Amino acid sequence: MGQEKKEWRPLEKMFSEVPPRYDLMNRMLTFRFDVLWRRKAARECLMRNPKRILDLCTGTGDLAVQIEKLADGHAEITGLDYSDSMLSLAREKALKKGFDHIRFVRGDAADLPFGNESLDSIGIAFAFRNLTYKNPDQMKFLKEIYRVLSNKGTFVIVETSQPSSMVMRFLFHTYLQIVVAGIGGNLSGNKKAYKYLAASARNFYTPVQVSNMLSETGFSQVRHKKLMGGIAGITVGIK
Repeated sequence: MGQEKKEWRPLEKMFSEVPPRYDLMNRMLTFRFDVLWRRKAARECLMRNPKRILDLCTGTGDLAVQIEKLADGHAEITGLDYSDSMLSLAREKALKKGFDHIRFVRGDAADLPFGNESLDSIGIAFAFRNLTYKNPDQMKFLKEIYRVLSNKGTFVIVETSQPSSMVMRFLFHTYLQIVVAGIGGNLSGNKKAYKYLAASARNFYTPVQVSNMLSETGFSQVRHKKLMGGIAGITVGIK
C-alpha cells in the first residue's frame, strides 16, 4: 500500500476493541434489518455493472460479502478499513463463505491507495457518519472518494438517518439512548463505543443535508431512499 504504520484516525482504537461481538451486536440491535439494508445497498452498488468495487470502511466485511454474492464473480471487490482486528474478521468471514478472492486491505480513507478514476463503484455501510459527524477531515474523505471514482461511477451510502416524523424520530432517539448506548454497551463490554454509536446516530445529518454534502462535492443525480420509516436510508450519488 505504500503506507507504513502512521498516526491513524481517532476512532481506530475504539473500533479495534469492538470486533469480538461486533456482528452479533449488529444483528441484535437492528433485529437483523442491517442485513437486509446492506443487501439493498449492494444492489445499488451493482446497478451499473461495475467491474471494480470498493467497500469503504468495510469493518468485518459484510457489505463486501453481500456484493460478492450478488456479483457472482463478475466484479473485482476490495474491502478497505483501518482496523487490523476488523479486517482479520472480514478475511475469515469471506473465506468461510468461499469468497477467497475478495481483497481486504488496511488503509486511510483520507489517502486511498487507488489511482484517479480507478473504481467504478464505492459503497459504505454504517460508517459514513464516522467520516463526517464532527469530523474535521470530512472534506478530505469526500474528495478522496470522488477522486478515485471513474466518470459515471456510483457512490452508495447506507446509514442511519433522521425520520421526518417527529414521533418516529423521538422513538428512534429513545431507542438509541436506552437500548444501543445502555444495553448494547453493557452486553458488548465496550460502553464507550456504543455510547458513541448512539450519540453519532442520534445527532447525524438529515437526508437533505447528506444529499447536499454529496452535491457540493461534485456528485450529480443524488437520490435518497428511506428505510423503515426513515431511521436509516440509502443515498446514492453519481460522479
